Amino acid sequence: MDIFERITKNRGPIGQYQKAGHGYFAFPKLEGEISAHMKFRGKKVLTWSLNNYLGLGNHPEVRKVDAAAAAEYGMAYPMGARMMSGQTRKHEELEEALASFVQKEDAFLLNYGYQGMSSIIDALTTRNDVIVYDSESHACILDGMRMSLAKRFVFPHNNMENLEKQLERAVKRADQQGGGILVITEGVFGMAGDLGNLKAVCDLKDKYDFRLLVDDAHGFGTMGATGMGSGEHFGVQDKIDLYFSTFAKSMAGIGAFIASDKDVVDFLRYNMRSQTYAKSLPMPMVIGALKRLEMLKSMPELRENLWDVVNALQSGLKNAGFDIGATESPVTPVYMSGGIIEATNLILDLRENYNIFCSMVIYPVVPKGDILLRLIPTAMHNLNDVEETIKAFLKCRTKLQAGEYKTETFQDISALRV
Repeated sequence: MDIFERITKNRGPIGQYQKAGHGYFAFPKLEGEISAHMKFRGKKVLTWSLNNYLGLGNHPEVRKVDAAAAAEYGMAYPMGARMMSGQTRKHEELEEALASFVQKEDAFLLNYGYQGMSSIIDALTTRNDVIVYDSESHACILDGMRMSLAKRFVFPHNNMENLEKQLERAVKRADQQGGGILVITEGVFGMAGDLGNLKAVCDLKDKYDFRLLVDDAHGFGTMGATGMGSGEHFGVQDKIDLYFSTFAKSMAGIGAFIASDKDVVDFLRYNMRSQTYAKSLPMPMVIGALKRLEMLKSMPELRENLWDVVNALQSGLKNAGFDIGATESPVTPVYMSGGIIEATNLILDLRENYNIFCSMVIYPVVPKGDILLRLIPTAMHNLNDVEETIKAFLKCRTKLQAGEYKTETFQDISALRV
């Protein structure tokens, strides 16, 4: 079969809904200043869909530094990959600052989080090694393992008893092949908001010989006494062998980093293909990241404001009888029951009649018959926003349970598109 003919017939698990949802449920356009209130289709909405945890995305101090750096350097400098011609003192300065903050010997600045994590796994492991990973690991981890030649074993989400069984299997396999073991988990799982059981995982290092890679994209800046992340929250930062995070969440920027022992980071500098063959991160983004990191460290009130909103939202939802799962982080899932048509009608009602914009998650990300509404509180939100949202959710839940969102087909949203 011709490739184009095949993809025309099979659009994929999410792409099959393109005609019904493009521009509204998928690829929606949020416009205006980055804040808790933005514009969607020309009207103001209260948005809970931005991973701008600390509110740095549109902070005046951040914008000032970003603008000054862009004016001085433009968006092209430095040209080329870092290994060839794209290295600067500012890139090194940011790496040093990141390493110091997360208490590791060194750090390597990455262009993007997704490609960075995938490339880290590929660079670290060989066909003789074994990877053991949490079943709820992010797509970038799964893609990194697909690139790797290492054997892999999966353990059910946060199931420490099963993790130990997989480690026993991994030890046998690694010993037979003369390889090592890499365990991969996350600090904060970005869909459900629950935490990786890092303390229990690290305790297993006393019994099994493995290295631990933690993806803390949603934990960096939000978790721990200083915002260092999930390792600080659990008191095990020193036992995390490779600590990874992205700038796309708390840092409200572009880029990522991996921190570890100096020898390990030096190896990655020379062996990560995603960095060796990619243009260096532009100077304004590097200088902007330095400013964001400085504010993350020196302005604890940003994190305090975030958690005030988080606690109000999550306690309010629970008191109203909503199921928010086992979240222990700012990520706030709201679980309901219904099919995809009910989910889209629910979201449409929230956006059109209550001016609430949040993300909808459906099968195959969650089981069939489940609806997940994912809320991301930020330091930009306030308690009035929380109260307004809970009231709207209560009204929509009543409609959902009464069957008002059940229709034979998807509602025609062509008239709603702008």
